[in-house]
Amino acid sequence: MLYGALEAGGTKMVCAIGDENGKIYEQVSIPTLKPEDTIPKIIEYFKDKDIAALGVACFGPIDVKPQSPTYGTILNTPKIPWRNYDILKSLKEGLNLPMGFDTDVNGSLLGELTWGNAKGLTDVVYITIGTGVGAGILSGGNLVHGMLHSEAGHMKLVPVPGDNYPGHCPSHGNCLEGMAAGPAVEERWGMKGKDLVDRPEVWDLEADYIAQAITNMIMILSPQRFILGGGIMHQEQLFPLIRNKVTELVNGYISTKELDDMDSYIVPAGCKDDQGILGCIKLAMNAEG
Repeated sequence: MLYGALEAGGTKMVCAIGDENGKIYEQVSIPTLKPEDTIPKIIEYFKDKDIAALGVACFGPIDVKPQSPTYGTILNTPKIPWRNYDILKSLKEGLNLPMGFDTDVNGSLLGELTWGNAKGLTDVVYITIGTGVGAGILSGGNLVHGMLHSEAGHMKLVPVPGDNYPGHCPSHGNCLEGMAAGPAVEERWGMKGKDLVDRPEVWDLEADYIAQAITNMIMILSPQRFILGGGIMHQEQLFPLIRNKVTELVNGYISTKELDDMDSYIVPAGCKDDQGILGCIKLAMNAEG
């Protein structure tokens, strides 16, 4: 059985075909332009692929409540042409298929839960740190939505002493995204992260902010594991720094076997950057029933 996957991002739309075993047969990338330019290309790609269902993991904020009249709509996004755009309705009109729909980060978490480093767990946080920062949350075996869906990338942080950077986020300044996403790194240091590999001070500061956020979520959600993905986390030197700083911040207040094994508690994605596409395949499988 073949399933379609649409990882709908603010910069590009990744379309793929896969099966129930998590094998990806093909994928293409379509630039995210205006809906009227982008959606017809997506429909054209999928329409002759003989897929049983389509899974859509979308940038947001989005309405993920099936009972809501605006279910499937991209809400108050900074990408103005997509604001209040009913992406799910447009895709269903063009393809007439069962469709699953969730946030981009919940999609990635679902991919990790099914085929990656969250397998067998009931309480996990997946954080992506790239152009923006987002978190997908699994609690008690269920993906968390709530009033809307998690926007953990916008939790406020305490500035590190000596760091006078005000934060890149126009809404919150010194939130996690404002202090640690790719644009913040570039603005603070004058170069992209990939050109700062040999600057340990860059990654020590980055780890400070990521560790603060993880510690906050440990205290609130008590997850069994954190999985970190996104472009910034390709800087693998961050992982030991983050683990050490989280241990310092928890400061012995919580004692569990998970926190005693930080190398297994804070880990990279296990799906090698395919977690988003794989999560979409799982969304499609769930939608088919």
